[in-house]
Amino acid sequence: MLRSLSIRNFALIDRLDVEFAPGLNVLTGETGAGKSIVLDALNLVLGERADPAMVRAGADRAVVDGLFDISGSEAMLALLDSMGLSADEGELLLTREVQAGGKSSARVGGRPVSVAQLRQIGDALVDLHGQHEHQSLLSVPRHLDILDEWGGQRVTDARSACAEAFAALRELEREKASIETDARERARLIDLLSFQVREIEEASLTPGEEAELQSAHRVLANAQRLTELAAQAATALAGDEGSVLDGLTAALRAAQEAAALDERLNTVAQALTSARYDIEEASRDLSRYADAVEASPEKLAQIEERLEILRVLKRKYGDTVEEILAHGRQASDRLAALERAEERGPELDALVTEARARFEACCTELTALRQEAASRFAAAVGRELADLAMERTRFEALVEPAEPGHRGADRVEFVIAPNPGEPLRPLARIASGGEISRVMLAIKSAMARRDPLPTMVFDEIDAGVGGRTASVLAEKLAALAESAQVICITHLAQIAGRAHYHLQVEKVVQGERTVVRMAALAPEERVGELARMLGGASVTEAVVQTARELLTSPPGAAG
Repeated sequence: MLRSLSIRNFALIDRLDVEFAPGLNVLTGETGAGKSIVLDALNLVLGERADPAMVRAGADRAVVDGLFDISGSEAMLALLDSMGLSADEGELLLTREVQAGGKSSARVGGRPVSVAQLRQIGDALVDLHGQHEHQSLLSVPRHLDILDEWGGQRVTDARSACAEAFAALRELEREKASIETDARERARLIDLLSFQVREIEEASLTPGEEAELQSAHRVLANAQRLTELAAQAATALAGDEGSVLDGLTAALRAAQEAAALDERLNTVAQALTSARYDIEEASRDLSRYADAVEASPEKLAQIEERLEILRVLKRKYGDTVEEILAHGRQASDRLAALERAEERGPELDALVTEARARFEACCTELTALRQEAASRFAAAVGRELADLAMERTRFEALVEPAEPGHRGADRVEFVIAPNPGEPLRPLARIASGGEISRVMLAIKSAMARRDPLPTMVFDEIDAGVGGRTASVLAEKLAALAESAQVICITHLAQIAGRAHYHLQVEKVVQGERTVVRMAALAPEERVGELARMLGGASVTEAVVQTARELLTSPPGAAG
């Protein structure tokens, strides 16, 4: 049950805290007063798409908090546990924040969650019926989903099995089609792939080879210059008179003699001794390197030939040796698959036949379950229609064959005959707004009795309704409120009069800003609001008396 809604800087709302009660809650107010804004805020906290335009002008963010009572709901506690979340003593706080820059965030019980998780939780807490759902009900593809939802776990499990069987069949059919490609094309591909695999294998590439070849090429191409430079460096270090080693030796002798007089110079003498050994070693290494470097035109030519092979392969198959080798492996795998095609053909034929039989069996089972569910669903909706003063209306959910797919092999359509003697016609052909509203409420009521949610929200389900229909709608909403919390935005006094809790929404100007306000009405205030709803601009004593009479009809005596 929704206990409270806290809204900050959302559209025209600067600050609004509203509490809700068990039973039937109604929101009333003049057209354009902001009732739908409150519903939009509830939608947002339940996980609907965020829009930066929702943020009140001049504010940096909008924040909506929804507090729910979930005590005793094992299913909700299990859902939260599966997400690593928990409720605090049976209370669950949902929070949604939208920044003016466009970013949004969601929290459950103070812990960050994804919007998808928030929406999943919201769907389990509230069944929200907006005006657009009239159109949803008139969409025939939606009828199959409604029936499957009504059918329960057995139907949804069978539908999932159908979807899995269909996916497996399609995958095998795609594989079969791919190996049945034109024989000439397959032969051309085999020749091409065979050449590529052979060319890469014959090159005997190794990872890192190119860098080693380039390094060796630089040495061989510059062998003479390297010999000269190494010899020059060795001579400069320890060759002719005046070399680095000569100067270092003289410095060492002086430092050793000084250290004999002042031991603080021992460290310097030791450093010079180490440097002398390092210079001697470096000079010897350079001399050995100069003697070892060998100019070999033959080796240079071999390396250049190998590098050219690499350049050719890189141009064809990849930018690096690793990519070339990967292309070779892929080509080899594809070649093997093509060469196995003739062997795989008969095997695939058998697998496709088996998968098709399995899929058809799933469809047959699902169809039977849907037909059984359709009969029970039609009976349940019929009972609800009878409660709504449409007791002579015939309603059926037709289950007909359709193109097989992931949802099975059925087409479901709701048909209705509002008056005796009339043939059943598609629901979309019902002309009366009152009738479509009552059918929608009947379906919602049947769904609620099958799998009730803690809170049901109706946004102006009374659109286009008046007279006797308004009274029966009010009775049905009041009956629904006996087993679930019902929140209803309405323009009908008959519905508002049956409420357990009546909230009035109004738009006011404070300073130079327009804001939305909402307040619970006391009994006498409810009389005035119902009189306004009944009489409009002309509220007479008779209208006021009618409003009082509406409030005496149970269960709407509470304010």
